[in-house]
Amino acid sequence: MSSRPYTVEIGKAAHVKVLSVDYTLAPEHPFPEGPNDCFTSYKWLLTHGYKPENIIIGGASAGGNMALTTLIKIKEEGIVMPRGAIVLSPGIDYTTNSKTILENAPTDCVMADVGVFWWIPAYLNGADPNNPLVCPIFANFTGFSPILAQVSTSEMVYDHSTRLVELAKATGVNAILQEWDDMPHVWQNYGLYDLPEAKEAIDKIGQFIKDLFD
Repeated sequence: MSSRPYTVEIGKAAHVKVLSVDYTLAPEHPFPEGPNDCFTSYKWLLTHGYKPENIIIGGASAGGNMALTTLIKIKEEGIVMPRGAIVLSPGIDYTTNSKTILENAPTDCVMADVGVFWWIPAYLNGADPNNPLVCPIFANFTGFSPILAQVSTSEMVYDHSTRLVELAKATGVNAILQEWDDMPHVWQNYGLYDLPEAKEAIDKIGQFIKDLFD
């Protein structure tokens, strides 16, 4: 799993155990299978004795989308929210509302290729992108757990995070935005052993988690 190295580092930084979920992927498994897997994983933790107040959920890129849709499902089902949520460069708006999708294409070395133009349709598989479970940017964030969003200003999904934090704050959610300049998409992972900014970001994630328990 490509996410294992940096999730291990996050666990070390925060002094917590990590469950890394290998949720099903499009195009073989389009919406809603991935979000359903993640919600099932949260319920699995609860049935195995883990208390919501001791759980932090998170994800990067599409995983950030899954983390937020998990919160939406938790709210819909009337289950207790986790203590917090972390999203790294989340892709949470698949409509034409995102200005930075095109504006930042020249500065996004990871996402700016033809892939992004088929990834989204493959995931949607005909689903309505205005559905909050598809695009969490359209969710009602009232009652959500505290959220940490990390993103680079050069990423195509930059304004996904800025709008997320703005909208969440407007509903009273403790939402924190941490920005870096000139970093590649999900540099916390892809630059883990090469970029000092990756370590800095992971340390900040660790501090966010520690602060939630103070």
